[in-house]
Amino acid sequence: MNKRKIMTCLMAAILTMPGFTGVVENNTVQAASQAKDYASHPAKAAIDFGVQKKYLWLDSKGSFSPNSQITQGQFISSLVAIRGVKEVAPVPELPVGHWAKQSYEKAQKAGILANVKIDPNKLLTKEETALLVFNSWKPYRGEKSPNLTNTGALVTWGWMKAAPNGQPKFREDLPVLRSDAAEILRFMWKDKWELEQGRKYADEFHKSLKVVNGKITGKVPKGDGNFLIRAMFITNTDGRNGFLNNESFSVPVSTVKHLTFQVINSKDSGIAGGYWYPKLPKFDRENRTQRFYR
Repeated sequence: MNKRKIMTCLMAAILTMPGFTGVVENNTVQAASQAKDYASHPAKAAIDFGVQKKYLWLDSKGSFSPNSQITQGQFISSLVAIRGVKEVAPVPELPVGHWAKQSYEKAQKAGILANVKIDPNKLLTKEETALLVFNSWKPYRGEKSPNLTNTGALVTWGWMKAAPNGQPKFREDLPVLRSDAAEILRFMWKDKWELEQGRKYADEFHKSLKVVNGKITGKVPKGDGNFLIRAMFITNTDGRNGFLNNESFSVPVSTVKHLTFQVINSKDSGIAGGYWYPKLPKFDRENRTQRFYR
């Protein structure tokens, strides 16, 4: 049997494993044309979104196993795919050739494995899942509230469902199903995308700022319809002088003391970017984008 045929047989065997997430580092696994086991599932939109964005994978039959509990290895593989991590650090706990080794090495480099006992086959609870989420999202949203468990913080943030009625709201020991994970991961992907857009518009706005003949001039970015973009000057009398998408401005320096800039999601009012210029006419800015905890 030649080498190509051997590799083909190996791939076929892997892809037919029950509950396989399709985590092959070159993302060559393709979704089947029809989802066979989640077509009527409440999380279908989240699963389809993840497959489309290539941080979730179906098996060779187009199945996702939405009601199975997510494993640590599956969830970590999705996290590093969303983060787009490229660099690696050693993970000696996993042998060479292990299917998840490269994902774990990327997660190690990115700090995702902080305080995590490595076990790719471990079935995750809410608390274990939430810890991985917060580890992954520190570069974007900072620290969680110290007054809440990881589960409590993630439920409060709105990315994880509360426990069923009649149970403590923040039950950390409940299992996380693959469908639950798909919904959490969709929140993460969209949040990362929004923050990237917010930074892009903030940089565009920042580059437009000038002082000309005693006036601060500039232009609020037009945006793409997904965001309300707003620049607000705070006057010396604590008044407000605001400008929205695609509006230019020319404001006398002598009348203003501060400037704020915000990028706001038009659908849910989430803050994708928030910046503060405290010392006009200097254009030094502070990043005050909304975080998990301040």
